[in-house]
Amino acid sequence: MKKISIVAILTAVSMSAFAKDAKTQDVAPLTEETPIVAQSNDSGIIYLDEKPVKEVETNTNPKTKFPRGMQVGLGVSPTSGLNMFVGYNNKNFNSFWAKRFGVRFDFATYSPIKSKMNSRINDALGDEGMEIDDNLKVDNVDLSGKHFGALVDFYPFGDTWFFGGLRLSGGYMTGKLDLNADILGTKKIGKIEFELAGNKYTYDGDVMHGKADVNWKYSGPYLGAGFDLGLFWGIKIYMDAGVVFTGNSAQISLDIPYNDLKDINGTPIDPNSSNPIVQMAVTNFENAKKEALSEAQKELDKYDFYPLVKLGFMYRF
Repeated sequence: MKKISIVAILTAVSMSAFAKDAKTQDVAPLTEETPIVAQSNDSGIIYLDEKPVKEVETNTNPKTKFPRGMQVGLGVSPTSGLNMFVGYNNKNFNSFWAKRFGVRFDFATYSPIKSKMNSRINDALGDEGMEIDDNLKVDNVDLSGKHFGALVDFYPFGDTWFFGGLRLSGGYMTGKLDLNADILGTKKIGKIEFELAGNKYTYDGDVMHGKADVNWKYSGPYLGAGFDLGLFWGIKIYMDAGVVFTGNSAQISLDIPYNDLKDINGTPIDPNSSNPIVQMAVTNFENAKKEALSEAQKELDKYDFYPLVKLGFMYRF
């Protein structure tokens, strides 16, 4: 009886140890690769759960964020005056196309430099002006103009060194150019004499003062090319050359005063006279002036595109 009790005790102890060992083998050992979190519910039961997975951070290029790529420019144009633009072009984009396209809003005016520009033009004509006939000259030239435009730039070489600055530009331009000049006649020997459409006219006075105007209002698609040449710290030299396809040309007008004006026969050109002979002379004069202007207009009509050339400095952020 005593022997049986010892066997029973040994059996119970062995079974308990085996069960404990089996329980230990069923639970996988914890490692650093097993993300677990201990949580409990309202009943106090503790259970295990996986840790939340961290979001994967995406890499971004800080050089593509605003205002990188913003650009401003200031230059001069012989056909539109002081040129300025604002735009955007960022060569740091990863996209093949995004780095090759840019936009600009372009505008120009003669107003800030009008006096200096006109002074230089008149200085080039000289003190005596530009002679167009024996007794006639062009003097006191006055030039004014402005333009506005929206452009899309395409850089075919992207961010390639040096060649990346070459671009093709297209868009829409609208503007105007006004050129006014005095036509002066000064008596030297005899009478002041000039010719219109083969007809000769004279002035009895010592001075004749007329006006010639050339006005060009243009609007249309623009096509051109240019480049940005980097210097340092984002400062670049820019150059543009292109044309506006206007579909219309400059218009010319001529104002010749009637005072002391006579035809070659000595008949006065006086629109207020009721004399039939004088009225005939006035009509002939007006027809001669129209014919002369028509011939000049035919030459201007050959040019129905407006040229634009710009050169200056720009800064790209």
